[in-house]
Amino acid sequence: MIRAHSCTIEVIYNHEWRGMDNRIGDMETFLAVTKGGSFAAAAKTLRLTPSAVSRSIARLEARLGVRLIQRTTRSLSLTPEGESYRDRISGLLAEVDAVEQSLGREHRGPRGTLRINSSVPFGMQYLVPILPRFLEANRAVTVELSLSDALVDLIEERADIAIRIGPLRDTRLRAKKLGRSAMALVASPDYLARHGMPAEPGDLARHICLQFSFRRSVDSWPFRIGSRIVQRPVDGPFLGNSGEVVRLMAASGGGIARLGRFHVAADLAAGRLVEILAPFNPGDGEDIHALYDGHERLALRVRAFLDFLDANLVLAS
Repeated sequence: MIRAHSCTIEVIYNHEWRGMDNRIGDMETFLAVTKGGSFAAAAKTLRLTPSAVSRSIARLEARLGVRLIQRTTRSLSLTPEGESYRDRISGLLAEVDAVEQSLGREHRGPRGTLRINSSVPFGMQYLVPILPRFLEANRAVTVELSLSDALVDLIEERADIAIRIGPLRDTRLRAKKLGRSAMALVASPDYLARHGMPAEPGDLARHICLQFSFRRSVDSWPFRIGSRIVQRPVDGPFLGNSGEVVRLMAASGGGIARLGRFHVAADLAAGRLVEILAPFNPGDGEDIHALYDGHERLALRVRAFLDFLDANLVLAS
């Protein structure tokens, strides 16, 4: 009887322990589903079967008493409760990860996966060249670098650091200013040989101006004329979805582009691009920030990379 009773207690104990352990696992599964957009994608990321992912989400919804995901035959979408839950547990899991990272940090040093999201040009021209030095100095860190000019949700993407150029919009995050880059109007020597060098902003009406597809509401460029800043309308047959696409189009002789000087510094130095209308440059620019979650215990790998940027990042002014 005693043995049977002890066995019963042990079984109940193990069941309760698995339930507590699965709570974190269910949260991670839910975040994987929101990131991947499907149970199948989450299953591949987590190395589970789609049915295991489905059971995990069902268990989570049953425990919370709300529906988190709307399921159709073709797609998944988050309910308002699901969106709220995603935002709140993202910070919670980051905190759990930071606590684990902080244990014994004096002896272990930075470790784990550092997820970085950056715009394409900044990542290619500034991060990739210096990342080998960071990895050499931090052998226990793995860097996962994602390059995209589309605005992404840092929490939803589960990124540790995001490099953003321009105005900051997400007030939930802490920001470390990395520098500022002035804007410049540029064109290739080949384009200027074919179309002529504009002498003043009004001449742009006769030129091909390269624009961004994600900034279609901004169809003018600023110029300093005398003591005033004047917006001049621009137009052209090409719209690019990234700064890198527009830069390549300009370097290929496709037209005139307005880009951050950090982005075109190498092209200007090599003569692939030429700055135009410099006397009318209004001197505006874009701030460059590293954004990260501002929870109290910052993961050591994140702190190490922010310090590394301070010491190694050199921006073209």
